[in-house]
Amino acid sequence: MPREITAFSNPLVKYARELRDKKHRRGSRQFMAEGLRILTEARDTGRLPSILFYAAGNADHPLVHGLSIEVEMAGGESIQTTPDILSKLSGKDNPQAVVGVFDEFAAKLEDLDRASAGIWLVAERLRDPGNLGTILRTADAVGAGGLILIGECVDPFSVEAVRASMGALFTVPVVKSEWQPFLDWLRQGSGQLVGLSLDTEHDYRGARYEAPAFLLTGNEAQGMPADYSEACDLLVKIPMLGKADSLNAAVATAVMAYEVLAQQRG
Repeated sequence: MPREITAFSNPLVKYARELRDKKHRRGSRQFMAEGLRILTEARDTGRLPSILFYAAGNADHPLVHGLSIEVEMAGGESIQTTPDILSKLSGKDNPQAVVGVFDEFAAKLEDLDRASAGIWLVAERLRDPGNLGTILRTADAVGAGGLILIGECVDPFSVEAVRASMGALFTVPVVKSEWQPFLDWLRQGSGQLVGLSLDTEHDYRGARYEAPAFLLTGNEAQGMPADYSEACDLLVKIPMLGKADSLNAAVATAVMAYEVLAQQRG
């Protein structure tokens, strides 16, 4: 049976709240996700929270009730609580119906099967959690094989990144790597490394993309380093016809990904 917690001072409430802090996430190897859609996506990929919080008023919702039962059957804790405590956990005045605490998970380069997908997304020193979450959603939408994060990228398990991913964190493999190990792995098999750059004359719609294509997006403010550009098999640019000199990193990635998808679908 679900436990009932109504006190802000409860240790489990404090523990879950602390997962908003990167230091505590690293120490516990757990993270927090909120929202019925995201937790349902997680369940559908075989991942259940170790702790599930939900508001008493949502106890009879079929999806909430089903999640609660599955969490308990898997040995987790199902906790009925108040909207105020959910608000404290999520940091929002209008909290979601459910909040879950999950174990962190991560793939490794050697786990990836490059032949399983025609498109792979690669982001270098990505700093904004909203961009990371949006790129994950794009990866899911175009059927990308995964997202490879190069260098000091924002934590994909931050509350903001998880929220922005809308569940794609659970459906798209995420790998963290440094540049040289990634490049060594890539060159061990097939794969066209395509960089988004302003320093090229190749229009993104005029280029021909091979499969699998690895689409590399650089840092939001600085772009990619020169040696990264030199390592690419192809550099392409998205034309800018207004006064802006570049697109948002997540938007540019989505534009590129759909162009590659259109070519690969014929």
